[in-house]
Amino acid sequence: MNTPTTSSAAPASVLVAIVNWREADLTIGALRALDGEMQKMPGLRVTVADNGSGDGSDERIRAEMNRLNWGDRGNVVQVGRNGGFSVGNNAAVRPALKSPNPPDFVFLLNPDTIVQPGAIQTLVDFMLENPKVGLTGSHMKYPDGRTQLSSFRFHSVFSELENSMRLGIVSKLLNRWKVVIPLPNEPVQVDWVGGAAMMIRREVIDQIGLLDETYFIYYEETEYCLRARRAGWSSWYVPASVVVHLEGQNTGVSDRKKAPKRRPPYWFASRRYYFVSNHGWLTALAADLAWCFGFATYRIRQFVQRKPDTDPPYFLRDFIRHNFLTPPRQGR
Repeated sequence: MNTPTTSSAAPASVLVAIVNWREADLTIGALRALDGEMQKMPGLRVTVADNGSGDGSDERIRAEMNRLNWGDRGNVVQVGRNGGFSVGNNAAVRPALKSPNPPDFVFLLNPDTIVQPGAIQTLVDFMLENPKVGLTGSHMKYPDGRTQLSSFRFHSVFSELENSMRLGIVSKLLNRWKVVIPLPNEPVQVDWVGGAAMMIRREVIDQIGLLDETYFIYYEETEYCLRARRAGWSSWYVPASVVVHLEGQNTGVSDRKKAPKRRPPYWFASRRYYFVSNHGWLTALAADLAWCFGFATYRIRQFVQRKPDTDPPYFLRDFIRHNFLTPPRQGR
């Protein structure tokens, strides 16, 4: 696998897609971080899809684009409803793909991000030099500079057991199935990259379509990378591309600075749909049982050893209710 040797402007166009829902301040911060990239990359465009915020977010974001003097390279589309991550991104991407000059690449970017200089061009250069790479992900960092988890293996029955049990010997035995991948200093092929900053080659979208709108949020980028893999495309983590991620700011689910919140129903719905739609009911059931067994075992150890409780409230109860006692559903 070749690595980029230059950061000069490549003959490629990129659409940055950002979904906003009542987070105008975060989105405007992301736009300001992108301004330097807009000046360096003539083929860069930005579209913000507002998921029916109803709080004037779209007007504020449009005004900021005008202040930055982006002209027709900056655009705001009104989705009209809060359909989630996939619906919003698809609303931003679909018109661009139907335009006379569709983008060569689509960069999905969370509103709670700060793109570092050269991050977008680095991904573009890497993919131009490696034409079978369909998706790439950046090196995500916390604001204090710590590395954030940003590339992973696909979820499986064994990964559900390892993740929920949290026992050293089990994790060692199941190491090859652990979802989290140790991040190297060089580009590496991975199963999937986080959707907070994910570059997609247009040919991938042409072949497998847009994001699955059944997902409200969570697991949609995992499924998309799996779909791409099955179509013959690879996903790569490119550490030279750096993006600061204010993790959890727009959903609150993964904000590590606050006490954990109760896991929302749409998280369970997305997880369930991912396993059932990609691996079938039997595998989904096995994954659910493995998770329940591992988590129940962990809770017993936690009680005996008096470990602090860092899990969302009612996590096991909610998991059982949403996976075994509630019909499948999506949305908030």
